[in-house]
Amino acid sequence: MIREARKEDAGALLALIKELAVFEKEPDAVLIDEQTLVREGFGERPLFKCFVAEVDQRVVGMALVYFRFSTWNGRGLYLEDLIVTESMRGKGLGKALLDRVIQFGKQEDVGRIDWVVLDWNQSAIKLYESIGANLLKDWYIAQMDRKAIANYIENHANI
Repeated sequence: MIREARKEDAGALLALIKELAVFEKEPDAVLIDEQTLVREGFGERPLFKCFVAEVDQRVVGMALVYFRFSTWNGRGLYLEDLIVTESMRGKGLGKALLDRVIQFGKQEDVGRIDWVVLDWNQSAIKLYESIGANLLKDWYIAQMDRKAIANYIENHANI
């Protein structure tokens, strides 16, 4: 069953996020905790919406999205993470979560849904191509983490 996440799911969500970090070969990259998920996703002004896959009353997958704005397309939706726990992969839950995200995007009348996929994640790439997603191979993703932000500010006195 696919449903909207609730704050009580925060522990399960964090466990899935950590599992994804291990899968993506970044096991120490997760810096948030359950309280952050509850505060930022289920508080007065939620920053994200999350859908979960539940089997036998256990959360075994998630898709976390948030709204963004495109200067070309207007309101959009960004799929930050989609993860199904390893023991439940291959059962259609990832596709079901993706279906729910796309339905939500349509319901919210977004101009585009964006997400990224690692170039070595062939099973995800095949899924995304099979549903008609465009895989843009000529774009780089630029990021600055907290350390890079602080370093930039410290080294650019005119800020």
